[in-house]
This record gives sequence, structure tokens and C-alpha cells, in this order.
Amino acid sequence: MAAITIKDIAHELNFSVSTVSRALQNHPDISEETKKIIVAYAREHHYRPNQLASSLRTQKITTIGVLLPEITDYFFSTILAGVERAANQAGYNVLIARTKDDPERERECLQMLANSRVAGIVACPTKRTFDFSQYEEMIEQGVPMVVVDRYSPLHCDQVISDDFAGAYQAVEYLIQTGCKHIMMFTSPFATTPVLERQHGYRAALEHYNLIYDEKNIHFSDTREEAIAEASAVFSSDNRPDAVFCVNDRIADGIVYMAKMMRFRIPEDVSVCGFSNDRLTRHTSPMQTTVEQYGKRIGKHAMERLLNRIENEDNSDPQTIVVPTGLLVRETTR
Repeated sequence: MAAITIKDIAHELNFSVSTVSRALQNHPDISEETKKIIVAYAREHHYRPNQLASSLRTQKITTIGVLLPEITDYFFSTILAGVERAANQAGYNVLIARTKDDPERERECLQMLANSRVAGIVACPTKRTFDFSQYEEMIEQGVPMVVVDRYSPLHCDQVISDDFAGAYQAVEYLIQTGCKHIMMFTSPFATTPVLERQHGYRAALEHYNLIYDEKNIHFSDTREEAIAEASAVFSSDNRPDAVFCVNDRIADGIVYMAKMMRFRIPEDVSVCGFSNDRLTRHTSPMQTTVEQYGKRIGKHAMERLLNRIENEDNSDPQTIVVPTGLLVRETTR
């Protein structure tokens, strides 16, 4: 029979996981009556605290695990920079694991971090992750965790961009500069950032009484796919006067194909990306984009993690939303 976990106790007694955890640690914020109920149930069902969690409370472990899809990608590299700086200032080192957005590699990386006895983990699940059980097991075992960028169903702190507002502001600007037929090039993977940017695009159109049509949504996951799709779009009768892109790589592909087909940017077509990748400042024309402030995301994530580790904070998880900002350059009017 599998050992009972804190999550099991919480489910059976209809308490939150954090309440059960604090009750079992005799936390003063939990009432004596609640402690009595939880402790009695735990004893009856032979609950045993995880040894890793116990060791984390008694030994000073100074390594933080950071799990990211890529470290060469500009946005994720800025998150890493924010995490690393805050960690180093607090006396912690960083152990980096790269998943390449592959769930199988993600499982291997999580196991590696577990074996490495890290004090906590900052993680961005892959865009193909649907099974979060391995994450859940680590959280139940007492490993503090903060998820960044892609919202997850996990019972832990999360730090994300305000993707909806960023997309809304970008499309609003395109509308205010005279664009009326705005298409969106987006990713086929339905991660939270992708969906929120799609929602922001639609909300801006509807607010300004422009028609939202799913035929104006095009899917590309790479610059090369965006180039191929843009070729077909710009060759059709349904040519846009603006394109809002889910990221800067796709926007770069749109700009490239528009120029190849002799369209003037931004006079014939405006193009806006998302993330403020390094490439946006070195293209010709320079690319308008939405800044995500990855370093702030990393800093906030590390601060939340340190609070869990250093202060043994068992309060309910928080979701921190980091504001975005539109950077107007030369690919828009």
C-alpha cells in the first residue's frame, strides 16, 4: 500500500494542503481543534513525514534548482539572470536544468534535481506538459517550488507576465495608428501565455468594434513556419494591414517575408512581436514589441522561494503578475 501523503490527508478531511502541513508541524496559527483532527487522522493512517523535508529543515542546503525550456532563448535567459542574482545575494548557488520543451527530458531533469537535494526549485513546465504528478510529488515531499511564465495547476507560488494586458495594449496601438485589418500569428501550443495573448488580441478588436474572425488567426511555432504561412497570407486577397505576433521570432519571420514580397513596413503592413528579444533591436527596421521584464519575473520567483525556504512560510500559494510594456519602434506606424 502506498504511503499516505499530506495531500491525501487534506483531501479526506477537506482542509488545504498548507493547513495540514502546518498542523503536523504544530504551527501556532492552526487551532488546537484542527490540529487534533489532523494529527489523529495521520496517526490512524500511519502517516510518516518525508525524510527529505525533514533534512531541509535541519540542514543548510544552498543550491537552488532552475528548470527552464531553454537557456539560450532571450526571455528565459533573463528569467535565469533574475533568479541567479537574487539567489547569489542570499548565499545560494543555482543548478540549471534545460528541458528543451520535451516532457520526457523534463521528467529526467526533475529526477536529477531531486537526487541533487536542492533547497527549492524555480520551474517553467514544458509547452507539452499535461501530467504534473512528478511536480506534485516533489511538492508533497516538502520541496518548495515556484512556477514561472506558464501557469500550472500546481499548489505552489507562480510568477507570470500580464500577457493579456500586453497583447491588448499592442493591438490597441495598432488600431489607434489606423490599422483596421489586424491578423494574429500565434503558436499551436495552448500554453497560458499563448491563450492570454490571444484573448488580449480579441478583446482589443472587440472594444474598438473591429471584427474578430478566426480566419485571421494563423499558427506557427518557428520563424521558418511563420515565413511559409506569411507567404500564403500576403499572396491572398485577405491581406492584413497589421500583424500581431505571439513572439519576436515569428514577428521576424513576418517582417522578412513582407520585405521579400516588396511590402513596405510599416506603410503597407505594421508588425508587432512579444518578449523584446535581442534581435528586435538589431533588425532593419527595428521591431516593435512587448517587453516582458524577465529579470523581474526571476527576481520575484526567487524572493517567493527564499521566503518558503528561509522563513518556512506555509501560507497559501500566491500568483504574482508582472506588468508588461509596449516598446514602439520602426515596424509600426
